[in-house]
Amino acid sequence: MLAAPLKLRKFVAAVAALFAAMLVAAAAHGSCAPVAALPVWLAATLLAEIPPGHVGIRFLGHASFLIESPKGVRAVTDYNGYLKPESLPDIVTMNHAHPSHYTDSPDPAIQHVLRGWAVDGKIPQYDLTVQDVHVFNVPTNIRDWNGGTEYAGNSIFVFEVGDLCIAHLGHLHHTLTKEHLAQLGPIDVVLAPVDGTWTLDVEGMIEVIEAIHPELVIPMHYFTETTLSRFLAKLGDRWPVHVSEVPCTVLSRAELPRQTEVLVLPGGG
Repeated sequence: MLAAPLKLRKFVAAVAALFAAMLVAAAAHGSCAPVAALPVWLAATLLAEIPPGHVGIRFLGHASFLIESPKGVRAVTDYNGYLKPESLPDIVTMNHAHPSHYTDSPDPAIQHVLRGWAVDGKIPQYDLTVQDVHVFNVPTNIRDWNGGTEYAGNSIFVFEVGDLCIAHLGHLHHTLTKEHLAQLGPIDVVLAPVDGTWTLDVEGMIEVIEAIHPELVIPMHYFTETTLSRFLAKLGDRWPVHVSEVPCTVLSRAELPRQTEVLVLPGGG
């Protein structure tokens, strides 16, 4: 196999160095302070209270995010029992491709536990509203351990909060059909697995993002800076990329970019 072109190798090395510096900086910050290097629409502080029309997003790691609403409703994606916020969430969603995406023993005090895979052929369908948060799912398939297909083994969970629609793609293993896209509807923010191996390959994930056409993409499930760099290198100059020093942001529809951009939050192991 030919070595990567020198320009590409330099780009990947630069992204890796930036990511390493980002992790060091993140360790020094206990909260989400403004980040001057980011555009105005991302330079927001995670406040004690989320303003009306906004949503707080904190990357807990791997595929888990804390999504927080103006009324204080807290949801955690791909909840596994060990990547969790300081206080108990109201809603947790799970997928079962790997144990790092679910737990069989969630805290019984969690009010709403949404398991995103079919059990005994029963496909999960959620349509849940908790105060100012609405959650629904779009089932997709995954590869099973024998190389076959497990139908409805994964769910894309959509969170409607703060005038935004946020889609967590879960452990997505295939591109989306017109039916999937119709079920999703317009999406503002995509939380996308970009490992390129355990989930969908990088080219396929880019195709999914282009089909959904969100204003913002937040990568997840990237394990190491090398994997993240590979995804970013594949993007080329397709979308602007912003790298945050802290693992969270506060967003509103009015402040989002008009075309797709990428926000990298630290903590993707």
